[in-house]
Amino acid sequence: MLKKIRLTLAIVFWALITWLLVDFTGTAHAYLGWMAKIQFIPALLAVNIGALLFVLTLTLLLGRIYCSVICPLGVMQDAIAWLRRKKNKYSYSPAKTTLRYTVLVVACAALALGIGWLGGLIFPYSTYGRIVANIVAPLYKLANNGLAAIAEHYGSYAFYQVDVWLKSVASLAVALATWAIIAVLAWRNGRTWCNTVCPVGTLLGLISRHAYFKMDIDPDKCKNCRKCERNCKAACIDISTLTIDHSRCVVCGNCLEDCKFGAMSFTANGRPSARTATPEKATEEGTSRRAALTSIALLAGSAIAKAQSKVEPKTTDGGLADITKKKKPVREKLITPPGSLSIRNLRTHCTACQLCIDACPNDVLRPSSSLDRFMQPEVSYERGYCRPECTRCSEVCPTSAIQPITKEQRTAIQVGHAVWTRDLCVPVKDGKPCGLCARKCPAQAIQMVPLQAGVHQDGWRWRDADNNEIPREKVLLIPVVNEEKCIGCGACENLCPSSPLSAICVEGHEVHREI
Repeated sequence: MLKKIRLTLAIVFWALITWLLVDFTGTAHAYLGWMAKIQFIPALLAVNIGALLFVLTLTLLLGRIYCSVICPLGVMQDAIAWLRRKKNKYSYSPAKTTLRYTVLVVACAALALGIGWLGGLIFPYSTYGRIVANIVAPLYKLANNGLAAIAEHYGSYAFYQVDVWLKSVASLAVALATWAIIAVLAWRNGRTWCNTVCPVGTLLGLISRHAYFKMDIDPDKCKNCRKCERNCKAACIDISTLTIDHSRCVVCGNCLEDCKFGAMSFTANGRPSARTATPEKATEEGTSRRAALTSIALLAGSAIAKAQSKVEPKTTDGGLADITKKKKPVREKLITPPGSLSIRNLRTHCTACQLCIDACPNDVLRPSSSLDRFMQPEVSYERGYCRPECTRCSEVCPTSAIQPITKEQRTAIQVGHAVWTRDLCVPVKDGKPCGLCARKCPAQAIQMVPLQAGVHQDGWRWRDADNNEIPREKVLLIPVVNEEKCIGCGACENLCPSSPLSAICVEGHEVHREI
């Protein structure tokens, strides 16, 4: 019964959180956003005390049940291991203690030093998020587009087309490589990744040594058939000594199901004889306890300190003229999403799970290729602009790297300001009127002024320096940006007809400002 309950909860949770990660409509986030926020590392970085207490209490009560029910990466490994339908495929192996603690210390140091993306390479939720965002989500969107095409053929608009495009080659490569490594390890040895690489697994494993309920072996009933040991995907059951390494046990229930003699049980505190430690084990437990306390203190201190401190676009315009794709301009300052507060805040809190990137309906977020913020979101306006009424990225971020904001707050946040390049502007370059940037600016931060010296407006008429009237069609206007009103949404940059580089582009603010 324990295994059936655990398995049912795991499947439901995994399916829902995967839907949360691939959903592009925003529907899932309204109901399931809490699933991302109770993941251990996001809760830690967001200083979500309630979620942290829930996970720690659950671990102290039931052991590492978090790893086999709540963690989507853990459930994914179980699914891969299950596909290899072979009995007695595992065996006991001693814990790789040095490797586990080394990885944990490196992950803690990455958070303490504000290198969130480095720890994010192995943190379970961010790892799973990247895998889904780069591999699963595009397939989900393609399937949606297929349904949309079929529905439209029959006069229904229950589905709508969405863009499917490659946001980052580097991010895709990392996601594929990570998935391949985890899949091979899970196929061959079950929970190897969880019990040797995952820092969350190691930390919760240290805590689960003191769990109230634990798996236990009754020596009077055990017949040494070794079925429990050979089917333990955590490789933590040693029948030769009748012991279980509770720091690696994920409470999957396989041993309970496989034991035909009733020797396995899930009991309060385990039997006394199993809890009696030899001097060597007592020393190891003392070291583990100190390592756990040190890791928790470092992680919590780091988190609190940080808290304070489409298908391819068309290439012709109605078949009449070629359209050159926009190129990304070289920016002196990075543009970060509204709600991220500053470049530093985003860099230190973001674990590069890429949930915000996949959720962005305007296609302005993509993974960074810069090493100091690798795979973390950055803003660019080649495919769209950041609409002032949109706050989707702030709604889905589980780590507070992008803090929740209202639509009213969004319209007052300056993530950057527009900068005009004279030589690229259509009136200057081609001698033709334009003014599209001023007409489309949602903040009304752009005014058009005469290009010709001495030209001024007299009511509805234009006059030159000698006060002679000039025909309206001969007056060329150029944009002037009011930096006090500009919010850096990128509408001007995205809609500017100058190609491949826009004549007006946005420079980011290192620290966001408010109007």
